[in-house]
Amino acid sequence: MESRKLHNRIAVLRRERGVSRKELAAHIGVNFQTVGYLEREEYNPSLDLAFRICEYFGLPVELVFGTAPLKPLSAELLAVRKQEGE
Repeated sequence: MESRKLHNRIAVLRRERGVSRKELAAHIGVNFQTVGYLEREEYNPSLDLAFRICEYFGLPVELVFGTAPLKPLSAELLAVRKQEGE
């Protein structure tokens, strides 16, 4: 069975928080080049690595990773607000 490509928001989250690839890599226990591969979606993380990344950013997995291209976080927040207003 062929593995599915995972999309992610790692680069956006890292830039938002002013974190370098080397800083993130050191915190999650990988080489900084691995962070680059993940950001370019050239490599799918293991489940453990995905959880370490999500824990670092303090976000649930579904906000960081997805099997379909991810919408901008602002669009996600607007959708939640609309649902709460209904």
